[in-house]
Amino acid sequence: MKKIAFLFIIILTLTITIGCTGCNTGTATNNVSNVVVKVGGKDFTEQLILAQLAIKALEANGIKTEDKSNVAGSDTCRKALESGEFDMYWEYTGTAWMMLLANETIAGDAKTTFDKVKEADKANKLVWLDYAPMNDTYSLVMKEDKAKELGITSYTELGEYIKKNPSKLILACDHEFTARPDGLPGLVTTYGTDFGDSIKIMDMGIVFKTLADGQADVGMVLATDGRIKQFGLKVLKDDKSFFPIYNAAPCIREDTLAKVPQIADILKPISEKLTDEVMQELNLKVDSGEMEPNEAATEWLKANGLIK
Repeated sequence: MKKIAFLFIIILTLTITIGCTGCNTGTATNNVSNVVVKVGGKDFTEQLILAQLAIKALEANGIKTEDKSNVAGSDTCRKALESGEFDMYWEYTGTAWMMLLANETIAGDAKTTFDKVKEADKANKLVWLDYAPMNDTYSLVMKEDKAKELGITSYTELGEYIKKNPSKLILACDHEFTARPDGLPGLVTTYGTDFGDSIKIMDMGIVFKTLADGQADVGMVLATDGRIKQFGLKVLKDDKSFFPIYNAAPCIREDTLAKVPQIADILKPISEKLTDEVMQELNLKVDSGEMEPNEAATEWLKANGLIK
């Protein structure tokens, strides 16, 4: 009987120990050990950096990741997210509202746009986490002396000049910009900026050198690109507020967030600190060749006390 009682105590003790394993470590310890979060992203500098910010922060918090970034096209990334090839990636609210969710009208200010996108994507089982203040809107730029010579300071003036001087100006932009409703087609309708066949299609990173070398007159860039200042380009005014708000935010699959809910808390302080100025600096460090995206992300996260 003593042996049976002793054996019973041992079994009971083991049961309690196993049952309480991780009791004081929270859901993170229980949930993430066998989960690999696939972090996607597009194929330009800013997106590569944003992907690395998420990857480094998640890894620092014990969450395994797989780098699935450097994918061409918003539509391709969205399909990858919906199919489960990505678990999450940073998307822009304006891109989601106008292009991915196929709305023809601009949603409104930053919060209104975000709220509408977040609500609409519930049906797609996608969750939008807190958005960053950075607004990566499209911008049309020209060399300062060229803009001054032609008297062009705004999109309206650009459209008027093109109407009077068809095929005189060459636009440098990427392919996606020529097709999306919140890109060139909408600009043509709003401002009359029809460049006709005078368009050079290229990677966004080449636009700056193309303008500098005089191979194009107008360039499509992103407002958070640090090379705007580096190359001394003039940003033309979107005087009819055509472009929607493009705040960046992590968009994550609902089932992934259910498995690893702490992702929201990990990424929140990153989003809060990503202003236009911060993103311009990060982009320039990579575009200048000073750092790789993972190096720039790691340095910034450490400098801001977000990882050790």
